[in-house]
Amino acid sequence: MTVSRTLAGGRNVRPDVQERVMEAVKELGYYRNENARSLRPGQPSGLVGVAITNLANPYYGNFALGVEEVAAEHGRRILLGNTGEDDARERQLVSDFIGRQVDGLILVPTSGDAEHLRPERLGDVPLVLASRRVPGLDVDTVLLDDVGGAYRGTLSLLDAGHTRIGFLGNRSSVFTGERRCRGYERAMLERGVPIDPRIVFRDQQDVAAATRAAKAMFDAADPPTAVFSANNRNTIGAIREIGRRIRDGEPLHPAVVSFDDFELSELMPVPVTVIDHDARLLGREAATLLFSRLDGTAEDGPRTVELPVSIEFP
Repeated sequence: MTVSRTLAGGRNVRPDVQERVMEAVKELGYYRNENARSLRPGQPSGLVGVAITNLANPYYGNFALGVEEVAAEHGRRILLGNTGEDDARERQLVSDFIGRQVDGLILVPTSGDAEHLRPERLGDVPLVLASRRVPGLDVDTVLLDDVGGAYRGTLSLLDAGHTRIGFLGNRSSVFTGERRCRGYERAMLERGVPIDPRIVFRDQQDVAAATRAAKAMFDAADPPTAVFSANNRNTIGAIREIGRRIRDGEPLHPAVVSFDDFELSELMPVPVTVIDHDARLLGREAATLLFSRLDGTAEDGPRTVELPVSIEFP
């Protein structure tokens, strides 16, 4: 029992005893048999399933690091899976996690059917949603101030004198995409600036699609002088197209506001204002909610945490 407690994080084991146990573990080359351990009735597996939507996006790498940090503090490990914004892949991934007897689930959900996430399907495995809600599913959730951040970012462009402001975002069925578009529209409408649907593009899930959308945007007869981008993949697509046109000699220098930071943002060919937040903190908050459920210290009923965002001007 002392060895088991030490290897599970050391709770209720004196530091000097932990040190002796770890010395013996090292000397003997001992590894705990996790498969055998999970077969014991009522014994937790020590694993947390984490499902994200885009493994290629460094944002989600930082998110997963935040989850992992809190899991390690509780003597757990994470299983990480990628859904690719595909409903079927999400259902299969959740099923795989449950089959591996995970202690809990943290999910950045897709926008599809949520029957597989109902409590009766998950049993007693607690679920925390991160970044997005699922309609009709009352579980612990960590969100960002998507609407407020997009509103303030768009206002900064309007305050700078721009009235032709394009929008690049992901599909409207994605929770964050809808909220960030709402913030953009709110700022435009409050200032009485018309929204031109010819420079609003809302179906880009990756950089290649965003690059094509940016090309169509700047090919318009009356192209925008500024762009609001609803996530970092859309921002990179826009910057690629802007950079290509500048290299080809076009007198193009639009202002860009990006929701989410991105790689080498400070080296872009045009200044980029970033609506920033800490993806690692988002992961830590989601994991904290989960472990309070696992530890039995959480209050009854679903909880929602909304994290603030900040605007970083170039």
